Amino acid sequence: MKLIRPFRGLRPDALHAAAVIAPPYDVLSSDEAREAVKGRPLSFLRVSKAEVDLPVGTAPTDEAVFRQARANWQRLLDGVLLRDSQPSYYCYELTMGNHTQTGLVATASVAAYEAGHIRRHELTRPDKERDRARHIEALNAQTGPAFLTYRADPRIGALLRQSSERAADIDVGQGGVRHRLWALSQPALVAELTDAFNSLPRVYIADGHHRTAAARVVANTRGGEDGPHHWFLAVLFPDQEMQILNYDRVIADLNGHTASGFLVELGKIFRVVPESAPVRPREAAEFGLYLDQQWYRLSYVGVLPEDPVARLDVSLLQDRVLQPLLGIADPRRDQRIDFVGGIRGPEALAKRIDADGGLAFCLYPTRLSDLMTVADQDQVMPPKSTWFEPKLADGLISYSLDD
Repeated sequence: MKLIRPFRGLRPDALHAAAVIAPPYDVLSSDEAREAVKGRPLSFLRVSKAEVDLPVGTAPTDEAVFRQARANWQRLLDGVLLRDSQPSYYCYELTMGNHTQTGLVATASVAAYEAGHIRRHELTRPDKERDRARHIEALNAQTGPAFLTYRADPRIGALLRQSSERAADIDVGQGGVRHRLWALSQPALVAELTDAFNSLPRVYIADGHHRTAAARVVANTRGGEDGPHHWFLAVLFPDQEMQILNYDRVIADLNGHTASGFLVELGKIFRVVPESAPVRPREAAEFGLYLDQQWYRLSYVGVLPEDPVARLDVSLLQDRVLQPLLGIADPRRDQRIDFVGGIRGPEALAKRIDADGGLAFCLYPTRLSDLMTVADQDQVMPPKSTWFEPKLADGLISYSLDD
């Protein structure tokens, strides 16, 4: 089964790239996006979060938002985003601090996703699938790439290294991350990359489950056996270069417990040690807890389950603490829980709890090998199990469905 194919990408030229690229739509709130676009008329957030150009309080799902996204997209197509003349792949390098990862931008097959060749590890929500599908239909394009990973392959690694030896076509920084992009249009190289990736037994969704599911919605709605809408925009990185951070939990209240009583209950499950500094877990099955202006290190004292999902730290916390002690049975829908990407650090958790009350848990990052094991067994992780850094840039490369 074909996994990927080249496409004629839409991308800003080197002159406009810094003014266009933006963080992914789902890492900023509407208020944060409004701040980010000030003084940036070409910011891609005006396409991906078009409510920034509408009155404050406009719901991101309002039909006016999709009309505004379409209008802003058309303005970018008028000389800012340029379309490559022939089907190409794109080598994409991300550098954040001392970390660098290099992947391939391609279109991936919806059929391969439906057949399990592209493996998922999370459930999706139908309402979010529909919202992303509405955005695709409004633009007749896919602008937010899915973030895929695969078990590193020497042949692919050599091809990507070879592809990035010359000066990049786009080289731009944003938020502490350097983004470099090379267009790869040579027929022999395109053919070899296609063969190498299509030979992989399977690849995995790291981030972008709703983007992928939305592409399937569009493909099934439009129908037909093939066509541009049966493919979706993706970036594929080797597993050994991926960087997963923790995904922390903030809880609004103690569900009727006193602080001292809650700590007593935790002591039946963990070794609880007060700490004088913010706690970053040092290993799996260890957690940081911030409560009443005090940090605690929690070390699980039980026997880890054999099941690959149940043994995850996010599952241990959910099954041993959040549900039985704090009454959070459905973390997807319970309004008392919020999720904070590990890039913000434990200090940000403490600041939030000091301001708003409640408690916070700092987790150890999920391992990519665990993600793959769960996906290989056709199981799913709890929500918000992984936070990948660095993030891709929206607006750097887009895929038109009239390709």
